Amino acid sequence: MTKTLHGTVALVTGASSGIGEATALALAAEGAAVAVAARRVDRLEDLAGPNRAAGGTVLTIAADIAGQDQARAAVERTVAELGRLDTLVNNAGLMLLGPAAATPVEEWRTMVDVNLLGLMYTTHAALPHLARAAADGPRRVADVVNISSVAGRVAFAMSSAYCASKFGVGAFSEALRQELAGRFVRVGVVEPGSVETELREHNRPEVRAVLEQQFATIERLQAGDVADAVAYIVTRARHVAINELLVRPTEQV
Repeated sequence: MTKTLHGTVALVTGASSGIGEATALALAAEGAAVAVAARRVDRLEDLAGPNRAAGGTVLTIAADIAGQDQARAAVERTVAELGRLDTLVNNAGLMLLGPAAATPVEEWRTMVDVNLLGLMYTTHAALPHLARAAADGPRRVADVVNISSVAGRVAFAMSSAYCASKFGVGAFSEALRQELAGRFVRVGVVEPGSVETELREHNRPEVRAVLEQQFATIERLQAGDVADAVAYIVTRARHVAINELLVRPTEQV
């Protein structure tokens, strides 16, 4: 039985752990050749090994997509070595929380650079290749999937800059969707609630303590739950576009 994404190529950023890693595995399971990009190339190799052993194609790329040149290079290497690009999953991101008055401005800049500008840089570099895939690829459709957050829909105290970056992802995605709809390059946004990943571990200890207390009584999403949402979006028929998926733990209010 032919897998839905057989013959296609996907690039997943921030793929060294969590949602990115799970998404790369999910797309590979659907038959895609997958390029995985992140700063921690050793973690990427850990992901790639079992997939290659099972007959899959995985390209590992060391890249910090907050730098425009590295974002572009990740896209160009994907196309040069795997031959094409049909699916881009912009997953790389940071969540650095805390009260605005006590937060170093450098943390804000870092989040905007990764969460928003890095996503935009990678998308910009990918668009000509995605348009080509939609015109003559095996499925005659291409996809950009941007991983946002519940915080891209509702603003929360202690999350001002993070929310700003994720609201920006939503706005960029919708404008891009309108521009590309007629060319069969679909643009989707996945907005997870609380997920059991390393993301919150980047915060200062006092912020981590607040987060642990806030979600102590609920069962968080797993990375694979969000990866399922991404795989659902990109495996729809050519005439079906899933533009936005909000995925929360059942108990999260």
